[in-house]
Amino acid sequence: MSENENGCDAGETNFGPWVWSAYRAYHELLREKVKKRFDAQEGPWMDKVADLLVAIVNARWEGGRKKEKELEELYGRLETLLSE
Repeated sequence: MSENENGCDAGETNFGPWVWSAYRAYHELLREKVKKRFDAQEGPWMDKVADLLVAIVNARWEGGRKKEKELEELYGRLETLLSE
C-alpha cells in the first residue's frame, strides 16, 4: 500500500510530530484553564482540606495518647468539610 492510498502524502509525514505537538499544546492549555476554574471555585475549600490533612499527618507522627483526642477532632473537622 502506498502512502497516498492510506491517506497520507509524503509531505504530511514530515509534519506529523509538529501536528502532534500542536494537539498536545492545545490540550495542555485546556487543562490549565480547567485547573484555574477549579482553583477559583474550589480553591478556598481545597486549602482548608489540605490544611486539615497536614495537621492530621503531623498529629499522627507525633503520636501518643495526648494526640488521639486531637486526631479525633481533626477527623471530625475533615468529615464536616468533605460533606459540604
